Amino acid sequence: MFRGFEEVKKEFKKHREAVKLPTSRGNYSVGYDFYSPERIVIPPFGKSGVISTDVKAYMQYDEMLLLHVPNSVSIEQGLTLANCIGIIDSDYFENPDNDGNICFVLQNNTDKTQVIEKGERVIQGIFMSSLMAW
Repeated sequence: MFRGFEEVKKEFKKHREAVKLPTSRGNYSVGYDFYSPERIVIPPFGKSGVISTDVKAYMQYDEMLLLHVPNSVSIEQGLTLANCIGIIDSDYFENPDNDGNICFVLQNNTDKTQVIEKGERVIQGIFMSSLMAW
């Protein structure tokens, strides 16, 4: 087991359809694009609800997955993650409470309603090594 993505188990899914697993844009792209599983409407200076991706990530024990909004979404639409950056620990995979379902909340930093359509690239994940203290 190295690192990658899987759909969460059926009993933990929030959406009926199969999800599109995160993909890389090319050989030298470090980020993996997550696609919106639903249409998201975010009011001016407001937040979306919690969006479940129905995707979980597996990785080595000393790695993590960092989540952020891609520059194009942030710059063009004024959206950020409500918690600025998401950190998914390696032991979150197959979490007994939600099977490791990766979720996020978007913050709209503009005075206009922002819309992310279902299937659009919405967040990006980057696997990184982490230094552990023993």
